Amino acid sequence: MSQILMLTNNHGSSVDVLPALELLSHVVHILPAVPTALLDAKPSELILVDARKDLAGSRSLTQLLRATGISVPLLLILTEGGMAAVTASWAADDVILDTAGPAEVEARIRLAVTRAGGSENHEIQAAGVVIDEDSYTARVHGRALNLTYKEFELLKYLAQHPGRVFTRAQLLNEVWGYDYYGGTRTVDVHIRRLRAKLGSDYENLIGTVRNVGYRLAVSRRSDDELADA
Repeated sequence: MSQILMLTNNHGSSVDVLPALELLSHVVHILPAVPTALLDAKPSELILVDARKDLAGSRSLTQLLRATGISVPLLLILTEGGMAAVTASWAADDVILDTAGPAEVEARIRLAVTRAGGSENHEIQAAGVVIDEDSYTARVHGRALNLTYKEFELLKYLAQHPGRVFTRAQLLNEVWGYDYYGGTRTVDVHIRRLRAKLGSDYENLIGTVRNVGYRLAVSRRSDDELADA
């Protein structure tokens, strides 16, 4: 059961906005859809914004709410026609159709609350490499790396399994996918590029195990154990 704040200018109850919510066990507090409503709001785990009738006003509201620094998930309640207007600029975490059934509404609420609860640490760290999955950024000993999407995904996969050796075919399947038609030479090219971007001081963090494949060092102390390509 979650504490939910619903922001709506509908003067009825939540059943008029999202009927399925009435069939669930969550505690719902209803306030006007204005930024100052948070001043009177009780602590909540999730905010629902009724965007069915005023798309422009709802977009401004969600943007203002984010600007205040709130960290709880923001979900938009929309009609079918309003779905086409929503973009990333709305700063919402998810959308719910006003006609959604109880099972779907419950799932979206549960997932949003769970993601928010686990959002404190989405970083992968290994041997001085720090991967931030939320911002798609990577750093090595504090220095930002300018990576392409596939370089980032390859480095992330290696960092998720430090010390483990992967063949070129395994890396190709895991990072590029089983339906990729390119050869394993693609992996070699991207490994070379990653090493170049890591720089001469840290290029050996990605080591070659001869006749097998590649691995990311568990720590810098293991660099000498890794053979260069």
